[in-house]
Amino acid sequence: MDYALTESLFTLGLFAGMLLFLEIGRRIGARRLAQGSEGAAGIGAVEGAIFGLLGLLIAFTFSGAASRFDTRRHLIVEETNAIGTAYLRLDLLSASAQPPLREHFRRYVDSRLEAYRKLPDIAAAKAEAARATKLQEEIWSQAVAACRAEGSSPATMLLLPALNAMIDITTTRTMALQAHPPTVIFVMLFGLALAASLLAGYGMASSRSRSWLHMLGFAAVTAGAIYVILDIEFPRLGLIRIDAFDRALVELRESMNDPTAAR
Repeated sequence: MDYALTESLFTLGLFAGMLLFLEIGRRIGARRLAQGSEGAAGIGAVEGAIFGLLGLLIAFTFSGAASRFDTRRHLIVEETNAIGTAYLRLDLLSASAQPPLREHFRRYVDSRLEAYRKLPDIAAAKAEAARATKLQEEIWSQAVAACRAEGSSPATMLLLPALNAMIDITTTRTMALQAHPPTVIFVMLFGLALAASLLAGYGMASSRSRSWLHMLGFAAVTAGAIYVILDIEFPRLGLIRIDAFDRALVELRESMNDPTAAR
């Protein structure tokens, strides 16, 4: 199932669950009031602690997701710069060694772009990433052979470190894409949202009629905040995406086009 649809259904489920717990809490409170029971001492402190913990958890998870989102965008620019630098330094090689390496670079950038375009199809994206890794190995082998043929030269001192940086950034991007909070954090977040709903419903029991505005508003705002957190946490799968930053790689690929091929 598409991730965006799954995320939407999950958020709607949380919204419905919060409304249910609000109603359960209200009925428990109304039954207690009907029995003439007095409010338990210190209940306000308990409610404050639960709501405070929920607010802190939402704030921290949102802050972490936003930070990782910015890091992933920054890494796209870093990879673009690394590839562009390595590609320019091919000029240091002999004229005969440049054409095959430039062609491999073009294929490599195409493969890197295609790997992310295939998401959320994880299997297809992994297959394309493996193809890009294979092209990395071919580029490295050809570059080393070309540098050896020329001996100790600026090509050896400048090209190989640039290629190494280009290869390293792919691992950094892959790990950054997979970096997420432990699942228990999200479980705790959802559990606290339901617990807060139960307590909020209990606190509304003194009112004879239900305040649907407050009930719907509380559930919608909380579920909406959690939805945004999940969407930012997985920027290649949901509605909030970083695809626009891939434009940097696309423009780099366009600049690599062989002028003779465009004629």
